[in-house]
Amino acid sequence: MDWNPAVGVPLILIGAIVLVLIYLFGRPRKPEQGERRPPARRARGSAGERIEPTLGDADPDAAEPSQAEFELPTDPDADPIPPRVRSSVGVRPSDRAIERIVTLFVAARAGEDLRGSDIVVAAEKAGLEFGDMGIFHRLVLGKKVDGPVFSMANMVKPGHFDMTQLDSVGTPGVSLFMTLPGPLPALDAWEMLLPTAQRLAELLDAQVLDEGRNALGRQRIAHIRDELRAWDRQQERNQIRPGR
Repeated sequence: MDWNPAVGVPLILIGAIVLVLIYLFGRPRKPEQGERRPPARRARGSAGERIEPTLGDADPDAAEPSQAEFELPTDPDADPIPPRVRSSVGVRPSDRAIERIVTLFVAARAGEDLRGSDIVVAAEKAGLEFGDMGIFHRLVLGKKVDGPVFSMANMVKPGHFDMTQLDSVGTPGVSLFMTLPGPLPALDAWEMLLPTAQRLAELLDAQVLDEGRNALGRQRIAHIRDELRAWDRQQERNQIRPGR
């Protein structure tokens, strides 16, 4: 058969194009090619009401933790606190404005809860007294009228403990918080707060977390001490009268 350039050349070109197309589009794609996947998200609670405390980096999708889960009654227009949770024990002086809150969490281990009755026993062993707002307080011996050094509330809002239903109370943890200024220098108050949190964690087989709900390590403890030491120095400078 004679070679006919008019027919053979186009056939060769068409065959070459087909081979190139098969090579380009016939290969299996890598998972990331042409596909946008949503970023992985950490699992949340079934009802969406709480995220288990996590160690390490905070979840960027999680809400920023508040200084204390318990809402302090500082707004006079807010709903009144139920009479059943009012007490003379642990009342903060009304003329002392809150300038800062320092918080630690004692959280149950993943998949577990703290029982109300166990919390009460641990609180008593740690030197806390049940009182105003239905929460526990650490008071200065002989100076209870000066208000609490720090307090302990339920991590679950509204934060108070119902002493009549302790057997049915289960909570992922408790929050310990001190409001500054308080009856003691900030650093002295911290040196009472930290060992109390550690003692509670030991008694409840729980873990101590910082205000960001990360494991409380030595570096963070040292940083908090430095901050509170600076706070005390600033308070001392503010109390020096001009001209003296």
